[in-house]
Amino acid sequence: MRFIKTIAIACLLLITSAITAQELKFGHVNVQELIMELPDKKDADTKLQAEAQILQDRLKVMSEEHEKKYRDYIAQRETMPELIRTTMEKEIQDIEQRLQNYQLMAQQTLQKKEQELYQPILEKVQRAIDAVGQEQGLIYIFDISSQVVLYHSEKSLDCGPLVKAKLK
Repeated sequence: MRFIKTIAIACLLLITSAITAQELKFGHVNVQELIMELPDKKDADTKLQAEAQILQDRLKVMSEEHEKKYRDYIAQRETMPELIRTTMEKEIQDIEQRLQNYQLMAQQTLQKKEQELYQPILEKVQRAIDAVGQEQGLIYIFDISSQVVLYHSEKSLDCGPLVKAKLK
């Protein structure tokens, strides 16, 4: 009887280990490469560059205004009355402050625009990766462009072509 129990337990352990020893499937993809190849990314880059150019042009006008005001001040400061000199210095400081504020606001505007343009692209790529992972029965898909994965073997499924197909 004891022998039968031992064999039954051994069989039970063997069956459960066989069930849990399924092959774990992993995949990898270069997300950065995928994104760079998307037409949506190129369109977003063009829009972002156009926005940056508009902001840069306005900054140039403001800088030229500052330069002119400063040159006028330097040329006339020795001969102008104290009140006018103080007023011009204040105006120059105000222009400098506006320039700094504008640069900060322009940077924030560009960051917000970048987020607005690229977020849908990232979500689209993520949906494609999720779909490939589910279809291929993968446990994980690693992004090899992030330098986080230190090793992947040939057994790891390259999901790049599959994700590219989903994105088309």
